[in-house]
Amino acid sequence: MIYEVLVEGRQYRLELAQKDGGWRCAVDGREVSLDAVLVRPHVLSLIIGRPADAPSGGVSYEVKQEQTLSATHLSIASKRYQVEVRDPRSLRSHKGVGGEAEGASRVIAPMPGRVVRVLVKDRDAVEAGQGVVVVEAMKMQNELTALRQGVIQKVLVTEGESVNAGDVLLVIE
Repeated sequence: MIYEVLVEGRQYRLELAQKDGGWRCAVDGREVSLDAVLVRPHVLSLIIGRPADAPSGGVSYEVKQEQTLSATHLSIASKRYQVEVRDPRSLRSHKGVGGEAEGASRVIAPMPGRVVRVLVKDRDAVEAGQGVVVVEAMKMQNELTALRQGVIQKVLVTEGESVNAGDVLLVIE
């Protein structure tokens, strides 16, 4: 999987592939050893620089994701970064798809996975914080929530469907 990742406005090319129960990763063509585990929704334990055949080593980070109406932020140690992940293969990750109206809120897949449950349907009223979609990623199920109160304008996924990071799952108006 290849992604365009913008961190604080700087663009990187990120290549990810599952390999031998772990991940193969390259950033702008430079190979980086990586071990990642989702420890709870929106929190990733990340070890960078661990040799594939070693039980320990590398530098450990806890990465927390925060989604606001206007942006996605990652907190690493005491620093907070604004990020945007784009999957060039995914048409749904492009703005304007699905009839998204100005001021609409999008629920976006935070990482690649599979839709386990869709908890709402078109025209359902939702409250801020209400669960709307459950996505399984790295053997963990994550309930994604509505960021604000509104009405489901369009559900763009179905149960069992694979999604990529940055895919729009549904739109709330």
